[in-house]
Amino acid sequence: MPRVGKAQAAMLLASPDDAEARFYEALREADLDKLMSLWAEDDEVVCIHPGGPRMVGWEAVRVAFEAVFSNGPIHVQPSNVRRIHTMDSAVHSVVEQIELRTDEGVRTGYVMATNVYAKTAQGWRLVMHHASPGTPHEPPELVETPSVLH
Repeated sequence: MPRVGKAQAAMLLASPDDAEARFYEALREADLDKLMSLWAEDDEVVCIHPGGPRMVGWEAVRVAFEAVFSNGPIHVQPSNVRRIHTMDSAVHSVVEQIELRTDEGVRTGYVMATNVYAKTAQGWRLVMHHASPGTPHEPPELVETPSVLH
């Protein structure tokens, strides 16, 4: 399967926040081409789904999401995003709220995820997505408060 074409690369957005919004949109739409257009075309990209193995490389990531999307769209909403940005990279820590359809009805689960973006010649691209195993309750956030105010 060919990698991202020139037309798809042109839709890349100018900031990590825009790329992240498009990433979650692609998950909700189960749109594999849109999702893969956001990944850097690099043999070292990494994706780890909750409780799963580490997939390394663009093709491995594609195959993994193809399998995930065979079950339909992912009903996910990111929240509580913590961002660290530099000139050419960005790390986002995200709480993903996911709706799961079970025999007992719709359930909500929470996954902690880290998304890493790099600024490339083609614009901001995803280079890593790492998601923790989910929990039925939103995980608490512990924030360190400085003991001395400056």
